[in-house]
Amino acid sequence: MRNNEDNQTTFGIILVIGFTIMGPVMDTFAKLAANEIPIGQISFSRFFIQSMIIIPIALYLKILYLPRKSEIFLHFARAFLILTATSLFFGAIKYMPMADAIAIFLVNPFIMTFLSYFILGERIGWRRVLACIIGFSASLMILKPSLALFGVVALFPLGTAVTYSFYMIITKYMTKNVHPVSLQAFTGSCAVIIIFPLLLIFENTSFNELSLVVPSLNSLFLLMAVGITATISHLFVVYGLKFSPASTIAPILYLEIVSATVLGYFVFNDIPDIFTVIGVSIIIMCGIYVFLREHEQNINSNKIIRE
Repeated sequence: MRNNEDNQTTFGIILVIGFTIMGPVMDTFAKLAANEIPIGQISFSRFFIQSMIIIPIALYLKILYLPRKSEIFLHFARAFLILTATSLFFGAIKYMPMADAIAIFLVNPFIMTFLSYFILGERIGWRRVLACIIGFSASLMILKPSLALFGVVALFPLGTAVTYSFYMIITKYMTKNVHPVSLQAFTGSCAVIIIFPLLLIFENTSFNELSLVVPSLNSLFLLMAVGITATISHLFVVYGLKFSPASTIAPILYLEIVSATVLGYFVFNDIPDIFTVIGVSIIIMCGIYVFLREHEQNINSNKIIRE
């Protein structure tokens, strides 16, 4: 039994690593789409396409059900949190480099680690906490979040970090009883229910980011790509949370900045400086350390059980 749990934890970490690769891919498509499409419409498309993909799969698997009243509240809470986090981050990367925005956002694993302790009651060792602190310090080496440099836009990824941390904690709580595919089906549909009326209300106002435009063929492709990559990446993270403790995967999220830096360089010609290279190197080492540490603990646990 213990061996199976340990293997699941390792598998969960691998899935989250997949998320750290696919997440910035989604952000890249969103940043490209933001040249023509308002942020609200990008967010709507992201969740609408997710719903169109996931709901038929959930129906085929026969795992959709009528949720209880208390569960409906949690579904809408998750949807509101991820919708807010997504919109804030899409707004941030519209005006600043992806790696810079993620560097600010990477306070998220630090928040998430401690939320997992205080809300979920997970055990967190000092090494895991230290890995979070070092990883966040490395992200500050890449970019010190500064209102003087970015203005109010610098608050957007900070807002994303807070809302996304609570989203992840609620997700971890709900994966105990809800199938990950069903969870994403409810999340996508609830997010659409929340944001679509807002787009209609603000359609003819001066608040451009919640207006609607007719996308060109290129932008339509980008919106579809945002929805598809978002669906894949969040299935990775939801399954990852199902199999691994939230506090274990939190430091792994620092690896997301590696993907963002690489994509920023090749897609947007954002050339990293020496501090970025050093910071990314430290973040990679922190992520590898957490993975190896967890794997070592699994091996030791198996030895004890066999003995």
